[in-house]
Amino acid sequence: MPCEVSERIRLRDAVTEAAALLTAAEKKVHFILIMLMYQEITYPSSDKKTTIHAYIWRPHGCVRGAVQIVHGMAEYALRYEQFANFLTARGFVVCAEDHLGHGKSVLSADELGYFDGGDATDKVLADIHALSDIVRAETRNLPYFMLGHSMGSFFCRKYISLYGGELAGAVIMGTGFQPSVATGFGKLAATLVAAFKGWKHRSPFIDKLAFGAYNAKTDKRTPYDWLSAEKKNVDDYIADDLCGATFTCGGFKTLFSIVGQACSAKTIKSTPKNLPIYLVAGDGDPVGGYSKGVKKLYDKFIKAGISDVQMTIYRGARHEILNDFCAPQVMEDISSFALSHISAN
Repeated sequence: MPCEVSERIRLRDAVTEAAALLTAAEKKVHFILIMLMYQEITYPSSDKKTTIHAYIWRPHGCVRGAVQIVHGMAEYALRYEQFANFLTARGFVVCAEDHLGHGKSVLSADELGYFDGGDATDKVLADIHALSDIVRAETRNLPYFMLGHSMGSFFCRKYISLYGGELAGAVIMGTGFQPSVATGFGKLAATLVAAFKGWKHRSPFIDKLAFGAYNAKTDKRTPYDWLSAEKKNVDDYIADDLCGATFTCGGFKTLFSIVGQACSAKTIKSTPKNLPIYLVAGDGDPVGGYSKGVKKLYDKFIKAGISDVQMTIYRGARHEILNDFCAPQVMEDISSFALSHISAN
């Protein structure tokens, strides 16, 4: 977990412990302090079993719009707190949920990397939309943006094909373009292994199938060097108990399914033609084929008739561009994209 996030969480916990000793008036101050950091909410998942944990950050002054963050695989929403605070300082309400099998939306560590039996794509999409409904009820008619990173970028791409009319724009970060043969084979492999081992089985074979080549162009100091060119950020990820869990067979089937759906011609053609889209990625990101897959997606959107598609590729950056040397510029670029489309409206 990044130091700034962990320090803020420790501060929040210290404030909470001290609240037991406060008077009624002082407790109001305590509540305000908590709200200045973020509000944690819960709501029932569409799987009808899990409680989804989500977080809302609010600006201190005028609200100009909202940004919903859809996090990636084997991580969680609070890893984006620094970025959320950056956006709230510019007038945005920011929200994010921990997906099924991630963060606090699990009953135990054994559930990390497990969505549900088989393909849980529709359940995750429903949980993302449920948070959108909650926050849009608060922000009402203000412009509402969505940002998806990595696995979250593929969910975001499918989401905008279904609900893009509700959005003022979409930021697709750390994405790629995988052939249907590859995603189809991945789904089949996960299904076959699960038939013998169960959906909760963690298969080294499938994990290697998905990520075996990702570290090929790094110095291989750790298995996760492909995430960031900044060693400390890689080390923080490795040290975080809520990051890096090997996906289960069920998790991988969902992953291969959403990637396949996101890359399909049907999904691209169903994306609203007037929805502003911003693609951002590092040219050292293997998920995006070292920018080739990102550029292919850009071309696909253009050919589909989407009128406002922008793209920025950050030279030397890897997969997690919000946790790399380019992070300050990435934050500025995303903020500028959103603000420009608020002004345009």
